[in-house]
Amino acid sequence: MEKECVACGKKPLSKDTIGINKKMLGKGIANFYCMNCLADYLGCTVDDLLDKIEEFKAEGCSLFQ
Repeated sequence: MEKECVACGKKPLSKDTIGINKKMLGKGIANFYCMNCLADYLGCTVDDLLDKIEEFKAEGCSLFQ
């Protein structure tokens, strides 16, 4: 089932976007944000989130495989 942003309604959300939501907000979350809305929510930039995704991938995080 495709996920959509709870804040702006953007869909579908990519696997990496869903992964970073789970990593930053908790694996059991039901609502997801697009990259722009997640960055606003967390008080960071989209580039910050993209950098973190690359770090988590390099660490072998199962959310980003």
